[in-house]
Amino acid sequence: MPKTASLRPRRAHLAEPMASLDGLLREWLPRQRWFAGKDRPVAELGLLSMTELFPGCLHLLVHTGHGPVPAPGGAPPAGDCYQLLLGVREHPSPRLGRAVIGRVQDGPLAGRTVYDALHDPRTAQLLLERLRHPGKAGPLRFEADPSRPVPGGLAPRLLDAEQSNSSLIYGDEFILKLFRRIQPGVNPDLEVPDALARQGCDRVPAPVAWMRTTHPYEATLGVLQPFLNDASDGWTLSLNALAAGDDFTVQAHELGRAMADVHLALAEAFPPGPPGENGRTAAAMTERLTAAAHCVPALQPFVPGLRAAFAALSTCDSGPPAQRIHGDLHLGQVLRAGRDWFVIDFEGEPSRPLSERRSAHSPLRDIAGMLRSFDYAARQRRPWRPEWSRRCREAFCAGYAARAGWDPRKKHGLLRAYETDRAVYEVLYEARHRPDWLPVPMAAIERLAVRGD
Repeated sequence: MPKTASLRPRRAHLAEPMASLDGLLREWLPRQRWFAGKDRPVAELGLLSMTELFPGCLHLLVHTGHGPVPAPGGAPPAGDCYQLLLGVREHPSPRLGRAVIGRVQDGPLAGRTVYDALHDPRTAQLLLERLRHPGKAGPLRFEADPSRPVPGGLAPRLLDAEQSNSSLIYGDEFILKLFRRIQPGVNPDLEVPDALARQGCDRVPAPVAWMRTTHPYEATLGVLQPFLNDASDGWTLSLNALAAGDDFTVQAHELGRAMADVHLALAEAFPPGPPGENGRTAAAMTERLTAAAHCVPALQPFVPGLRAAFAALSTCDSGPPAQRIHGDLHLGQVLRAGRDWFVIDFEGEPSRPLSERRSAHSPLRDIAGMLRSFDYAARQRRPWRPEWSRRCREAFCAGYAARAGWDPRKKHGLLRAYETDRAVYEVLYEARHRPDWLPVPMAAIERLAVRGD
């Protein structure tokens, strides 16, 4: 019997393999781009689920607990659940290189090398076969849309990009997004594209297969969708335009129309949210500002002006009805293929609870996210190009208005509040993950706190 057969865990002995992996994972997890607790020590590491997906490949759901986080008026987060696919071999291929996590010293896996199996082409190919042929593996469920068959034999490659999940490209025809941070419930990145496909909205690639678990709770683990190989993302296109000194307003106008198409389809596919939520939304924005200013002292001088933007939201007209939205819209979440724009990555902000990401919000939240993204692009190199950003913002809103039937620019108080909330989020993110980028959102904070235009 091959030694890999002994990897199959019995539920009563889940703690045994984890004892082998504990030390390695505590050191490896905080170094991963998708790990949310980089600023906190991993105080506890627990195994929620373990399945031998293939010989020599373990699928794990692990729970990480963290030490206390300084936060005003609240308890620290309880922890997070992460999805891992670990290869376990006595003699792994030297080509795995940086994918190696370490060599196990003791326990039932002693003497074997553990690595991130998504870097292993064999594992990636077997994973696609699981998705092509729906079935079960312990608590794991592999499901597919029979009307959208996936061919076999597609060569895999791991997408090497800065993101909060992991993605595999198959033959430049399909992309599999594996969610790293797992929360109970249906992930919006499966739920929303599936609903939009049923609405006939062709602005969003439809899911063809997906992976979920039933233990320790129902949750989405990954989604396979068509890969737009000939497409370029909006971020790259905008930076190329800036570098060449080209105008981007025509593209921005078309992007505004495309986003309005998606919002209109979302409004048809999902029920509307409750009316009259501006007061509650303003209170939540103010609370997030208070917490962010506690963590980033540079925000504190601007807090009074930013609070005024949120207070004004409470007195604004209701604006467009709350509905399902993208939730984390920016130039990196849109693709242009030929003359058409497509919208991807409906997961929302992974740091926010799944229930919040699946709830209805004002479409102005998405619009504000895209406006902030134009500003980010314009400030990537000196001299900064605020006029380029202003023209793109105007063109995007004009394109949106032409298709949606209402103009975001005429909802000034609402738009200012949502753009301010987005900028506060950016300040906190950059301070934690990319301090060199902090001046970009801080420039917006100063503008929004003083003038709001």
